[in-house]
Amino acid sequence: MPRACSIPLCLTLCAIFFCPIAPAASEPAWVEIHSPHFTVITDAGEKKGREVALRFEQMRAVFALLLSKERLNQSVPLTILAFKNDKSYYQVAPLHQGQPIGVPGFFLLGEDQDFIVLNLFEDEPWRAVAHDFAGMLLNYNYPPAQGWFDEGLAEYFSSIHVDNKQVELGGDPELIPSLTQDLLSNQRDTHPPKSLTELLGAQVWLPLPDLFTLKHDTSARNQGTHHTLFYAESWIVMHYLLHEKKLPETGSYFDLVLNRHVPVEDAIQQAYGMTSGKLEQAVKDYFHSQTALLTAVSAARQTNPDAASARPGQSYRFKVPVGPDDLAISSKPFPEADERALYAEVAIRIPERREVGLQELHALATAPTAADKKFESKNQEKRPGEDPDLLPTNAIGSALAHRILAWDHIEHGEFDAASTELSDAAALNQRDMWLRYYLSVLKYRVAKSKLADIQGLPNMMLDLKAVLEWYPEMADAYDLLALARNEGGSTPSAMQAERAAIGLSPRNEMYMYHLAQIYVASKKWDASQVLLDRLKGSSNPLIVALTRDLVERAETERKYGIPLGAGSLPQAKLAQQKSPFDVLEEDAAKRAAAESAEKSADPEDKRATKFAKGNLVRVDCWQPPVAILTVSAEGRMLKLRTQDYKSLLLIGADDFSCDWKNLSVTVNYKPGGPANGDLVSLELR
Repeated sequence: MPRACSIPLCLTLCAIFFCPIAPAASEPAWVEIHSPHFTVITDAGEKKGREVALRFEQMRAVFALLLSKERLNQSVPLTILAFKNDKSYYQVAPLHQGQPIGVPGFFLLGEDQDFIVLNLFEDEPWRAVAHDFAGMLLNYNYPPAQGWFDEGLAEYFSSIHVDNKQVELGGDPELIPSLTQDLLSNQRDTHPPKSLTELLGAQVWLPLPDLFTLKHDTSARNQGTHHTLFYAESWIVMHYLLHEKKLPETGSYFDLVLNRHVPVEDAIQQAYGMTSGKLEQAVKDYFHSQTALLTAVSAARQTNPDAASARPGQSYRFKVPVGPDDLAISSKPFPEADERALYAEVAIRIPERREVGLQELHALATAPTAADKKFESKNQEKRPGEDPDLLPTNAIGSALAHRILAWDHIEHGEFDAASTELSDAAALNQRDMWLRYYLSVLKYRVAKSKLADIQGLPNMMLDLKAVLEWYPEMADAYDLLALARNEGGSTPSAMQAERAAIGLSPRNEMYMYHLAQIYVASKKWDASQVLLDRLKGSSNPLIVALTRDLVERAETERKYGIPLGAGSLPQAKLAQQKSPFDVLEEDAAKRAAAESAEKSADPEDKRATKFAKGNLVRVDCWQPPVAILTVSAEGRMLKLRTQDYKSLLLIGADDFSCDWKNLSVTVNYKPGGPANGDLVSLELR
């Protein structure tokens, strides 16, 4: 949740509350901008979209410089939705005390992907999300640290100003001018809270050991004010450490405190080579030397609106690490239906906007698109681009809306509904790699909810490998791949995948817990103990409870030799697995069978019988006595269905077998139904 501060109620905002969620169709077309690390969707035109992408690439490069890193991880895909006007932005912005937040940008974190939403009507709206942007990059690129480090670095970074030539950093990010002036030159006193500079100049500082040990709930950072001594002192400490190039010493300090459990005072002495008192005095001396900060406060408190509105004094300026000519940025039109679906996706991730967003998504998922109508008018057997080996689909509506609804159902544990939406989304757009990731998540969560084995394990691994080829930095795909490999009995490759996940998201304690599980399964007791000892001190109650349970089970296995989880459930069988989308095809087949049953009032089947010779590739009997035979014939794959294989007319065999494969066959079938056709007879040659 972004930082929330209320804005005055005005007639404009009152009016937009009652507007539909999607922007009006008369607005300019939307465009999709792709830079090396970001996707920007905007209605402000290609030029503005390119500027947004460039600014975030520049901010990312500056953050890498601060951490002295050559490259940064982006372990969760990030999409930036940028609106050209207030109206569209305030319709979807989170509410604070019943009104939209007053900042021109907000950040939404998700398990699958993150979103940044901007109001381009305001100047430099990307600066409004700089604090949260820094926090995100820290999570993916820096080991676990303490609250003062995270918040101090994020505050320092949030002062950033960047253009095509220069970067400015180091100003007071919480300095608000005493006067503002609107477009009609009307002045208003803002009665601002004290800035960080003013807080440090007017109060007794916290002793550094107290600051360093202070517990800070970063999950609530956007709900409260940053105008506190904790933020002020954390900010200036990081200001000092960055200027004095002491990040390596700071890394040593965290290793001593968090990994070796050395007391804070001793860790400061060992890491920085001075006592906490001397380090605190060095920071204070540094603060008093920053005359630009004090000058900026004086200007902000002037009654001259021009002086008050000047940008706060920045301590450091340097050339941009990335310029407009250094990036390959592409653009393409973004479909109107997809724009509405994306807008609604953001809405359903904000509690107070959720219901309106769901209504829009359901409308998009059930309303025929232009392609649907064209397909129906031509009475085609296949949609353009549809897999020729599968049946024509009855799915309609926006594929993106179906996919978004599928993830929402997964998040809420509604797995049957999620499977249906994934089936429809896959029928409409099988090339969407998100579907393979969501299907893998669905399989894992279904198994977890039932305390059962993961179904379709080999194909889940294939799906995840394809996802990682598409997005190589997706940490959660590596984590799921590790869990699948571990369940399949390949613990060395499971360790490799889980370590990759941790490398991409070093602060994710669930990944560490999963690695501990893999170590226990492979009887690496010492390695598991190191991780479990670290996880015992987690601030997350769920992690603590899971760790306690794993410690007990590991001790039992080590003492008595009982395999972890032995005797609870049968192990997964890895033979004869289904194709990546078979779970979805099963659901479609069930619905088609139900529709067929409803129409069975007319028992006469008037379909012409067809004949084919080919090779029987495999037989799937996942719902006996129904069977699906995959037959390669005349250069194509046929999926032929029999309602009851026990009563199927067989030639050349006495009994039907679900284990048949790679056999020469002759088939008679009636085209159509829930597969490519219904079997009439099967001859083994």
